[in-house]
Amino acid sequence: MPELPTILCASDLSEASQTAFRFATALARDYGAKVVVLYVYPPPLNHAEAVDRARDPNFEAHLIETLRAQTPEHWGTVVEFRVVEGTPAEEIVKAARDCNLVVIGTHGRSGLRRVLMGSVAEEVLRKAPCPVLTVRAGLAPPPASPPAATTTTITSGNELGVGD
Repeated sequence: MPELPTILCASDLSEASQTAFRFATALARDYGAKVVVLYVYPPPLNHAEAVDRARDPNFEAHLIETLRAQTPEHWGTVVEFRVVEGTPAEEIVKAARDCNLVVIGTHGRSGLRRVLMGSVAEEVLRKAPCPVLTVRAGLAPPPASPPAATTTTITSGNELGVGD
């Protein structure tokens, strides 16, 4: 049986990300792994947006709370939440260097919508240094029964030295 000590679950706070999180925690439960949930927020578009962010010393903490509020229960699985600034695909691939598996939701866009909006999942599939599991929104992972305890660790990109 392969070892999966760390599973990276990329999130954009969508339904597809919530489904991916359920799969990541089910795999973590079965393989004794921890899950790192990563949310990448874009750099400021202009000076005014940069000033607004600088005024809020808790900007990343608010993002983490939003991320935690949108993740389903993760009974008995160690989950770490991270937020970083950057381009989603690039930051996910960077974070994947320290993981054994990436789980990412896919929106299932096709045709012109995919050409115009791109596909973060596709770019991660092509560039990640480890296996990538893509999950469509709404799929049901294996059922889980809630064990006794849950451990959650919260970090931000600043604490990790990421995004400098």
